Amino acid sequence: MESKRCFANRFGDYAGSLPAGQPHEAVVPWVASTIERILQQVPPLEGGRAAGGGGLYGGLAGVAYMLHHAARCPLLAPARDTYLRAARRLVDACVRYEEERGEPDADTRAAFLLGGAGVYAVAALVYQALGLPDFGRLLGRFRELSQMLTPVQIRSICQAILESGKHYAMKKRKPCPLMYSYYGTEYLGAAHGLSSILQMLLSYYEYLQPADQELVWQSIDFLMDQEQNSNWPPELGETIERENELVHWCHGAPGIAYLFAKAYLISKKPQYLDTCIRCGELTWQKGLLKKGPGICHGVAGSAYVFLLLYRLTGNSKYIYRAQRFAEFLFTEEFKAGSRALENIYSLYEGFSGTVCFLIDLLQPNQAEFPLFSVFV
Repeated sequence: MESKRCFANRFGDYAGSLPAGQPHEAVVPWVASTIERILQQVPPLEGGRAAGGGGLYGGLAGVAYMLHHAARCPLLAPARDTYLRAARRLVDACVRYEEERGEPDADTRAAFLLGGAGVYAVAALVYQALGLPDFGRLLGRFRELSQMLTPVQIRSICQAILESGKHYAMKKRKPCPLMYSYYGTEYLGAAHGLSSILQMLLSYYEYLQPADQELVWQSIDFLMDQEQNSNWPPELGETIERENELVHWCHGAPGIAYLFAKAYLISKKPQYLDTCIRCGELTWQKGLLKKGPGICHGVAGSAYVFLLLYRLTGNSKYIYRAQRFAEFLFTEEFKAGSRALENIYSLYEGFSGTVCFLIDLLQPNQAEFPLFSVFV
């Protein structure tokens, strides 16, 4: 099915065995050439927002994260030092930007994807991998920003999130025990909606009181009931238009799948795994997105769902599907028909996230959507 949002999936589905040959024979050259292309596109590193701003989501810190991820892959071992040195140059620019801009905004001071915390975390990882003494100083800066992450503070943060959701749901008379709004919109998806909030609460499940755990499960089941033909609308109460539906990580099944994966891993209830599988079926049909290669609303973000399902089920069908989506990224059809990128190198919208996906395709038993783990 081809629409204005996705290419038609013309691949035959899994027939019981993976294609002959080693997948890394194609993937490793793809990764190497794509990394080279990304490094040619990054802006100059001399100061200013172009060099250091944007955080992990859209800035150079996200490229450094990708390079660190590449350096850890055994199949890319010959380029390990090259990738880590490039990562160091990028994080140095990001750290300079953080330290030169003075007191950061209170709203983003400890933000991970968009603020300083993520920059210092990745810088510490890179310096540790290189065995450099400044690792301790960078880790210290991260710890300064993450003092709230002690067990007592985590419990209080979770409690504040729960109280906010309960208050909003009661005030607005919502049928879900926990509900939230972002700029006045009751989003459901992974980028800034209900599903990721519930996923985060499940990630700190042991810090919740039993009554609050029950509210989280009731909210998860409510969200499951909002499914419309294996997908979810961007916001509560909308009806999906089939020809114009969003099948993205940020909005729709490819992102909401991670909540139900986490719910399944904690509860072992089959209905949550079944929901994940339905998400994967829709993604196979409509996940070859025209918005680009990225993980937020692009083909790699769709393909990560198959790697998630492989880790949950062990079914090689999902490796096959991930391989076909990877193959599509390098076709002339995709190159000619996908949207031009403003930020070709970014982790979430550009090719750095795509590289992370390709690397995880080489090691599917360890694959995880970047910075969005459900397996810990």
